[in-house]
Amino acid sequence: MYTNPHQFEPPLPADARMEPLLTKAHDLSRVATTLAGTRVPPELRSLLRSMNSYYTNRIEGQHTRPHEIDQALRQDFSKDAALAAKQRLAVAHIEAEEVLERRYNGLEGARALYTVDAVQEMHRELFGSLPPADLVTPENEPIVPGQLRTREVKVGQHVAPAHASVPLFLQRWASFYGNVRRGEAALVAMAAAHQRMGWIHPFIDGNGRVMRLHTHTLLSAMGYTGGLWSPLRGFARSTERYYALLADADSLRRGDLDGRGNLSEQALIAWIDYVLDTCLDQVGFMSGMLDFASMKARIEACLVFEATVEKSGVRQESLRGLHYLFLSGEEIARGDFKSMLGMSDRGATDALGTLVKRGLLKSDSPQGKVRFGLPQHALRFLFPRLWPEAEADAAEL
Repeated sequence: MYTNPHQFEPPLPADARMEPLLTKAHDLSRVATTLAGTRVPPELRSLLRSMNSYYTNRIEGQHTRPHEIDQALRQDFSKDAALAAKQRLAVAHIEAEEVLERRYNGLEGARALYTVDAVQEMHRELFGSLPPADLVTPENEPIVPGQLRTREVKVGQHVAPAHASVPLFLQRWASFYGNVRRGEAALVAMAAAHQRMGWIHPFIDGNGRVMRLHTHTLLSAMGYTGGLWSPLRGFARSTERYYALLADADSLRRGDLDGRGNLSEQALIAWIDYVLDTCLDQVGFMSGMLDFASMKARIEACLVFEATVEKSGVRQESLRGLHYLFLSGEEIARGDFKSMLGMSDRGATDALGTLVKRGLLKSDSPQGKVRFGLPQHALRFLFPRLWPEAEADAAEL
C-alpha cells in the first residue's frame, strides 16, 4: 500500500517528452483567451452552469433530465425521493461552481486552488448544503463534507494510498503543481493534477466531482473560460475514454523506456493529451456557437417557429430588440425595448409580456429591466447541438 508521497512520480512527463504537450497547450491558451473575452448575455452563463451540472453528474451515472434541473432551480422538486436527491445534487454543483469561481480568480486564485484546504473546501461546497439523507454512499456509509477518507479503498485495479497518508500525498500534490510556472506548462500541470488527485482518492465519495470541479475552476481562475465553456461537456461526451485513460495512468511503470518514476509516464502523457484535446474541442465548438454573424438568423428562426408552429403569441417584430440584447449582453429598460418593436404601446406591451412568458426575455421584477433569455426550448434554434439532451427533453414536453 502506498505511504510515500513520491510514489505517484512522475507528476509531469520528463522535459524531453513535454514539447508536443506544450505546443498543444499553447494553442489552447491562445484560442481560449480570445473566447473568454467575448461579451454575451448573462443568461448564457447561467444555462452553461446547468449544463455543466448535468454532464458531471451524468459521468457518475446520477444525472437528471435537463428540465428537472430547471425545476429544481425553481425549488420545484420531485415527489420521488431518489429523483429529488439527484435534483438537489445538481443544484449543489451549480451553486458550488458559482461560489468557487468568485472565490478563486486570477493568478493568486489559481495558486490557492493547489492547497489541501481548497480541495477540502470544494468537497464541502458540493455536499455541505445537502440534507443528511443524501449524505450516504451506495454502501450506506456517511459522507462528511470536506472530510478526508478514514479507511482504505480500492478503485478497479488501483489500491489508493493508505488513508493515514492522504494528507501527505495531497500536500505533495499541492506543492508540486502549485509551483509549476505560468503559461503552457500550467495547462499541462492542470491536466496531470486532475489524474493524480484521482489516484490519491482523498474522499470516501465525490472524488470525481471534486476533480472535475477543480479543473473547471482552475481554468476559470487562469482566465481561459469566461464562463463560456468547460471540459466537463467534453468528458461526458467521451465517458468511456475519460475513465479508461484515468485508470491507465494509475498503472505502474512499464519497463525502462517508460520514464523513471513509479507510475507509467506513457499513460500520463496519453491522459494529458486527451484533456488538452478535449479542451481544444470545446473551445472550438463554443467559438462556432458564438458566431455573431449568424445569430440574427438563429433568433429569427426561433421567432418564426414560435409564431407559426407554437402559436405562442410571440411577434416576429421582436427580432431587432432581441438581437440587440444578445449583442450588447446588457439589460435595458422595458420602454427602450418596446420602442424597438415599432408597434403601438399596447401591442408592444403585449409582445414584451409574451416574450417574458416564453423565457425569451428575462427580468427580475414585473417592471424591471429586461435582458436576453435562453430557455431550454429555444436551444435548438439559438445554440443547436450545444446541449442535445436539453433539446430532446424540451421537444418531449
